[in-house]
Amino acid sequence: MSLVKNHSKEVKQILSKYPPEGKRSAVMPLLYLAQREEGYVNKTAMQEIAQILEITETEVASIVGFYTLYHDEKAGKYRMQVCTDLPCALRGVDEFLQNLCGNLGIKVGETTPDGLVTLEEVKCLAGCDKAPLFQTQGPDGIQYHENMTVDKTMELIEALKGGKE
Repeated sequence: MSLVKNHSKEVKQILSKYPPEGKRSAVMPLLYLAQREEGYVNKTAMQEIAQILEITETEVASIVGFYTLYHDEKAGKYRMQVCTDLPCALRGVDEFLQNLCGNLGIKVGETTPDGLVTLEEVKCLAGCDKAPLFQTQGPDGIQYHENMTVDKTMELIEALKGGKE
């Protein structure tokens, strides 16, 4: 995918919001644009963004690596990101995650065989009092799921398989 070729109008529109000397600030909107099509930002897109903004590929990759909403690898149709921070751990997220992995037949970081769900750990989804909780990222955007049980999570996954959430 080429940002300049496929999205030249949007790239120009994004860059027009920043003064020329501050165009590096457009990195996040350009990453979002690059990720929108395939669900992740590939190396070619990172290189192109670096060239457009006149920054290094390492600087672009560091943004992708820091934020949980940017991804540099292909994954399932839905990314299920479970908060495993200390407050969530105190509310049983470790057992929840272990049982969820058992039900899905995968480990954290893996994708279900049908390609539907990639299970990930993240820190702090800002809902400590509602743990276990996770967010799903998919074609319909980001959805938060609080006070979850393994049974409710498996029902959600069945609904996602059927195309409804």
